[in-house]
Amino acid sequence: MLKIRLRRMGAKKQPFYRIVVADSRAPRDGAFVEEIGYYNPIAEPVELKVDNDRAKEWMKNGAQPTDTVRGLLKKAGAID
Repeated sequence: MLKIRLRRMGAKKQPFYRIVVADSRAPRDGAFVEEIGYYNPIAEPVELKVDNDRAKEWMKNGAQPTDTVRGLLKKAGAID
């Protein structure tokens, strides 16, 4: 099963996340299928960029977003 989830990047105490499509069995920062955006909670204002078309396409094909990513996709306008 494919999941749309966050992949943690950045330095210690300075998180930066990439929004990726990955197999649910893969480790959090392991292999992924495609990167569809990023999220930077430290920046002021918060940076969020998502390729809405790709996110919708992956969800249409069965990828399930995690709860956190679902909220981010709603903010970005990929989900109603």
